[in-house]
Amino acid sequence: MSATFLIKGARVIDGTGAPWFPADVLVERGRIAAVGPMLDAPDAEPLEAQGRFLAPGFIDAHCHDDLIQLRQPGRPEKVAQGVTTVVVGNCSFGLYPQSPDSGGPLREHFGNLLGTVSDQETFADFAGYRAALDGRGTAINLVSLVGHAALRLAVMGWQNRAATAEEREAMADLLAEQLRQGAHGLSLGLVYPPSAWADRAELVRLAEVVAEHGALLTAHVRSYEGGLIASVDEFLDLLKAGGASGLLSHLQAAGKPYWGSLPRAVERLEIARKGGTDVSFDMYPYPAGSSTILQLLPPSALAGGVEALLARMADADGLAALRRAVEDGEAPNDAGWESKIRLIGWENVRIGGVSADELRELEGLSLTEIAGVAKEAPFDTLVRLIRADRGRTNIVMFQLAEADLETALSHPLHMLGSDGLPRETGKPHPRAFGSFPRYLARAIAGTGGLGLEDTVRHMTAVPAQRFGLSDRGLIRPGMVADLTLFTADVADGATFQDPTRPPHGITDVLVAGQFVLRDGGHTGARPGKALARA
Repeated sequence: MSATFLIKGARVIDGTGAPWFPADVLVERGRIAAVGPMLDAPDAEPLEAQGRFLAPGFIDAHCHDDLIQLRQPGRPEKVAQGVTTVVVGNCSFGLYPQSPDSGGPLREHFGNLLGTVSDQETFADFAGYRAALDGRGTAINLVSLVGHAALRLAVMGWQNRAATAEEREAMADLLAEQLRQGAHGLSLGLVYPPSAWADRAELVRLAEVVAEHGALLTAHVRSYEGGLIASVDEFLDLLKAGGASGLLSHLQAAGKPYWGSLPRAVERLEIARKGGTDVSFDMYPYPAGSSTILQLLPPSALAGGVEALLARMADADGLAALRRAVEDGEAPNDAGWESKIRLIGWENVRIGGVSADELRELEGLSLTEIAGVAKEAPFDTLVRLIRADRGRTNIVMFQLAEADLETALSHPLHMLGSDGLPRETGKPHPRAFGSFPRYLARAIAGTGGLGLEDTVRHMTAVPAQRFGLSDRGLIRPGMVADLTLFTADVADGATFQDPTRPPHGITDVLVAGQFVLRDGGHTGARPGKALARA
C-alpha cells in the first residue's frame, strides 16, 4: 500500500525544462497530490530533502532488460540510477510472441544477445509476458515493444528471403494481436537476422499495422557506418509510407572513417519532421557500443540459425568465405554490409559476457589480447569463441567520437536510453549501471551541451510523451508519484574496467508512491508493473 509522504525543501526539476524551484511535494495514494511552498500535511510522513534535487523518475527509453526483469525483479542497478520505467523489446529482440514451433528459434535469437534463455522464459504473447512479470512483482515499471524477429521466426523461421504476401499478412495479424493486448509498438533490428532479411514490402505492411493502432515503430537501422544516411532515409521512408510515428534507436556514427557524419543524419530527421513525419531518437552517453559477437559476421552467415552457421564454419570453403568477409570486407551476399573489424580493429573489440563457464577468464579482454595469449590469429580466436559459446557471447566495441556523441545527446529530438545488455555475470558495458547519473553529472559539471533541467527533460517528459505515458514524466498534481531524489554531486561509478560499480548521489526513489530506494538503501518493495498501452 502506498503511504502519504511530504517531501519538504526540495529543489524541484519538474521535467518541463523550466528552471528548478524550491517546493514541497505531497504524495498520496501513489500520486502527486500537491506541489508548492510550505505545504501543510500533518498526517503525512515527512522526508526532508534538504536542498536535494527532486525529479520525475527517469525513463530508460531503450534497453534490453526483458529477461533480467523476470530474473531480478528488484532491479537494483536501475533503481540505484533513479530509473523507474524501462522500455524493452528493442532492436527486434524480445521474449514473445512465439508459435508452437518457434520457441526454440526465439530463445536462440534472444540468447545470442543476452545468454541462455529457458523454455519458461519465452511466451506466446504479450499478455503471457505481462502476467509473468506482474505475477513475480517488480520494483520498477516496464514498457514493452514487439520484436520483429519474433514475428518472422513464428511465421518463417530462419529463412533468408523476402516474405510472401501471405506471410506478411500472418506477421501483421500476429503484431496486431500484441498491440491489442497492450504492447507499445514494434521494434526492427535491421542488422540482426532474421529482421535484416525483411524487404520494404514487409516493413511497410508492419508499419501500417503500427499506425492503425496508434503505436510506435522503432528501429536499429541497417547501418551506422558508411550507410548511415541511406539507412536513416530508409527508416524515414517506412514511417512516411506506413503513416507511423518513429523512434530511431541509438543514433550514432560508428567507425573512425565516418566520424563527423552525425550532424547530417540529425539534419535528415529535422527535415523529415518539417515535412510532417513524427520521428525522434535515443542514445546513450558513452563512446563505445555493445552487441552480440555475431554482429562481427555478415547477416547471411546466420541463414538457417546458429546450427547452420556452425556447420558452415566446419566446412573449409565456408570458413574461408567468413574470413574474407570479416578480414577483407568481402560479403557478396550482403549488400551494404561493412566489416566492423575493418572499421575499428580487433583491439577495439572486448569480450563483455559469455555463457560457457570455461570462457569466463576471457571476459574483459580484447580479441587481440586473447589471440596473443593463445598465439593464434584474431579471426581464429573469433571462430573458436563462437563455436565454444554457440554465438552467445556479448562484446563491447570502442567505435564512436565524442563530438558526434555530444551532437546526439544535446539535440532536442534526443531521449536517453542506456541500451544496456544485462547479464548476471561478466564485464558488461557500464552503460547498464551508470548512464543516468553519468548524463546528470555532465550537466552539473557543465561539460555537456544541455543544462541540468533540459538534461532531466530528456530522461523524463520526452520519453514519457514518446511512449504515451500520459501520467508520468512530470512533477504535477495528479501524476503517478514516480520520483527520484539526488544530490548535486551525483556521479556514475561504473567504468569499463569495473562496469557494475554503483553510482553516487541517487538517494531516494519512489515508484507509484512507494520507496524502492530510501536513504541509499534498497527497500525490497515491488510496486512496479508492466504498463499496457492505453
